[in-house]
Amino acid sequence: MSFQEFEPNETLAEKTYNTVETAADTGKVVVGTNEVTKAIERNNAELVVIAGNVSPQEIVMHIPALAGERDTAYTFVPDKEELGLAAGISVQSAAIAITQSGNAEDEVEDVAQKAAELLDSEEDDEEE
Repeated sequence: MSFQEFEPNETLAEKTYNTVETAADTGKVVVGTNEVTKAIERNNAELVVIAGNVSPQEIVMHIPALAGERDTAYTFVPDKEELGLAAGISVQSAAIAITQSGNAEDEVEDVAQKAAELLDSEEDDEEE
């Protein structure tokens, strides 16, 4: 069983990495599962990004459910190493949260909307 509720297409993943990079440069991002969890719990996260290749998956399994409870937008990307680089760190990251979007405000909204559409379509497929 996978924690990943939908598979982002390559275009969305690339846009997400670029959005994280812009937010890291001009706004604020928090890095790591614990910091992301705190940001969601404090309602400080504008967008949560979770890497799909985290092992063991239990490290990040709680994040989609918590984000859903708090009405926080979240999406997935394929690679934790690329996510870390986009967030401006030289190591991999299982999850990041954009807490201040800076110049990436429109991009954050766009990624959140596209991720919500993918999530809704996956839920519709499960109901059928």
